[in-house]
Amino acid sequence: MTIRDIRLFGDPVLKSVCDPVLVFDEKVAVLALDLIETTSLISGRAGVAANQIGVGLRGFSYSVNGNVGAIFNPKIVELSGERVLMQEGCLSVPDLWHETPRYTYAKAQGFDAAGNAIELEGTGLMAQMLQHECDHLDGLLYLDRLETAERKVAMSKLRQTEWFLKR
Repeated sequence: MTIRDIRLFGDPVLKSVCDPVLVFDEKVAVLALDLIETTSLISGRAGVAANQIGVGLRGFSYSVNGNVGAIFNPKIVELSGERVLMQEGCLSVPDLWHETPRYTYAKAQGFDAAGNAIELEGTGLMAQMLQHECDHLDGLLYLDRLETAERKVAMSKLRQTEWFLKR
């Protein structure tokens, strides 16, 4: 297992749609472990998408309320409940948190690193994480989901961050 560096806003891999995993082999198993270890590095990390560590495959790790693992080729199969504004941040956009519209319930289906079918579902942080990480795999950042006024504030703050100025 290896803790991998997180790609930051502006890296083209973050805006690219990820390719599906076609073969569940040792490389996928190692990727799953790397994603899980990278997620567990700092308390409070709910997930890390493969493209956030520079790998253009459809997969992410998750760590929510003691539920830890990785899912590949995830597909959101249900969003329900209210669409509410939730405080959200992103490892690829450090130091910024913004009110992001998300559904209160989400269900995703996909595969574990061995190719076995799995399903993840939940409310609260689990629902938010599923939507956030699946967005990453489609080349979207949470900034892309912000309402217009909030997005303008976010982009202004982004341009003032220390890490962005050093790029």
